[in-house]
Amino acid sequence: MGDSDAAAEAAARIGTVRNGPPSARLRLAAAFYRGRHARYGRAELSFLRWTIARGVLNPPDGDPPGSPWWRAVNEHLLRDKTEAALLDGTPAANPRVALWQRFLRRPSPAAWYRAHNASVVAGYLENLHLALAELPAERFMMNVALMRVLYTHAMVARPRLALGTLAPLGPLLGDPRKGTVGFFLDLRRSFPERYPLTGLTAETLIHSEGGLPRLLDYGVINQRAAALYRFSAASLHEPRIADLHHDGLPSYAWPPDRLSIWPDGDTRTRILRLAARATRP
Repeated sequence: MGDSDAAAEAAARIGTVRNGPPSARLRLAAAFYRGRHARYGRAELSFLRWTIARGVLNPPDGDPPGSPWWRAVNEHLLRDKTEAALLDGTPAANPRVALWQRFLRRPSPAAWYRAHNASVVAGYLENLHLALAELPAERFMMNVALMRVLYTHAMVARPRLALGTLAPLGPLLGDPRKGTVGFFLDLRRSFPERYPLTGLTAETLIHSEGGLPRLLDYGVINQRAAALYRFSAASLHEPRIADLHHDGLPSYAWPPDRLSIWPDGDTRTRILRLAARATRP
């Protein structure tokens, strides 16, 4: 199948699930992972089930309707993967699809993260206008989700950056085929499973996070955010990732005058200081 035909067919398949039940999106996503690639779908499909449970992928006429932003970002990921599978060995014009093709030819944790994160980042960048229409608490969650998936990529590709002296643990902990990656990418432990987050603020979400998620977000990841985003921009050949943080703090669809919520008072606790020291790059 030629490049333009594959792109058209992928778009058509996305069209068939766009306004249907979210379970149809899950089936399309799962269909990509088969044979020797099956275990690589573990983290992505788990996250997808969580978004379905939240209701963010409900169709526009659902009760309640889903999130235009989450639906659009999910479609980016589905379309890129579907096109890569349809092309088989034919070179892709779309660089994100080419990364998925590389993963299909030679699957590895690093190859999976590059392809997955390139599609996700493109969804973020191209749908900023939809993100700005979401509640601040939802936008805060978007930043946490992105920050964590960029971090897990670094765990397998640049473990020293991610974990400092604990770098030898990175490839094991961040492997998308392993259950351990769920600690980093599973947001169930951190945020409410509902949508929209009416009545909640970003500050409320921060204070309601469990001890381990807070340790991860503020004691470990946030201490190296600037370097993490630079690594991701270089690895994904997407310089616009620089627009997704400000002075090392996540700032996607986030007003600069509210960045102070990230280094929250809780980050000065002894346990968070110890975590930062133990994993210092």
